[in-house]
Amino acid sequence: MERENFDIFVSGGGLSGLIAACAFGRLGLSVLCVDPQPPVTTQGDPKADRRSTAFLQPAKATLEHAGLWPRFAPYAAPLQMMRLADAGGEPGEIRYLADFDAGELSDQPFGWNLPNWLLRRELLAQINQTDNITLRMGVKTNRITARAAHALVSLSDGTQMETPLVVAADGRNSPIREMLDIGVKTWRYGQKAIVFTVSHPRPHNNISTEIHRSGGPFTLVPLPDLYGVPQSAVVWMETGPKAAALMELDEVAFTAKANLRACDILGPLTVNSPRNIWPIISQKAERLTGPHTALIAEAAHVVPPIGAQGLNMSLGDVQVLVDLLESGHAAGSSDMLAAYERKRMPDITARVSGVDMLNRAALAQSPDLRALRLKGLQLLNETTPLRRAAMRAGLGA
Repeated sequence: MERENFDIFVSGGGLSGLIAACAFGRLGLSVLCVDPQPPVTTQGDPKADRRSTAFLQPAKATLEHAGLWPRFAPYAAPLQMMRLADAGGEPGEIRYLADFDAGELSDQPFGWNLPNWLLRRELLAQINQTDNITLRMGVKTNRITARAAHALVSLSDGTQMETPLVVAADGRNSPIREMLDIGVKTWRYGQKAIVFTVSHPRPHNNISTEIHRSGGPFTLVPLPDLYGVPQSAVVWMETGPKAAALMELDEVAFTAKANLRACDILGPLTVNSPRNIWPIISQKAERLTGPHTALIAEAAHVVPPIGAQGLNMSLGDVQVLVDLLESGHAAGSSDMLAAYERKRMPDITARVSGVDMLNRAALAQSPDLRALRLKGLQLLNETTPLRRAAMRAGLGA
């Protein structure tokens, strides 16, 4: 059997894998990207990913470098302000509001929010116009065998290929991570996230709002208006049993519960999409590399959806790999992979720990812990150096 050759092989065609393929392709490298599942690129498809992604400032720079931002920009809702609301008192009432304005740090918003299904559509359109990127959906990675100069990859469609660099973007249950016998540490919270979109009468004014009560935050993230009507994406984190019960409710009852949880911050919400539910965990791989292989995205790290850290960490992985290739490191060399591990692991460790701490604070059930959370938020908001340091940390500084 004749073997194919590619400069880089990306296993995983989710958002991170597709962005990585585009970023490497932009460098003029030949890239093969595979995924076992065909992508869903229309909002109405029952299998559509109804989550949204907020790209923070550093991630936007990565997307610009990859030639993707011009495709995304027309659909992006800017996030000018992050609003944290404590609703740990009476149901439906906000006790305290803290606004973090990007204008304190720069002349750009914190980030830009887009629906995930639309991102997939635009990524595929970009790849279809790029001659040096090959995409094979419905194909999985069966086996990787490390040789001295390259990795030999066997695919489920019967083909074999040689590549100096395998990029594992194959998810939180990464088969490649298992093939390399890389351990993983997992934190479970007994939480799930319900995701859906809403319309509302009041404009969101480009403010992303996290409303904290026990069980986890209820987050409203701005989307572009639809036919002149304001829209937001919602991530509602709850304990597993409560989330399951919410998913069982009919549309009228669910909408009533969502409105109580939203504390009327944008006026009456109208749910205008199906609901999806996702398990919430934190996870970190024990190491990020193997022979000729780099782990990125959820193969390397998973965090709860707080502070828009998840995919932005993944783009941090991609950017470091791009920087190393541009600075002259040979793809898949031991030097390149050692540098990748050295540059990414401290940031990943800090962010997984930080988001874990924030999520445990958001889960607080007892009145004493809720009161402590409120005092912490007040201190953060009312101490200017602390507030600005927190904003810089959220952006990746």
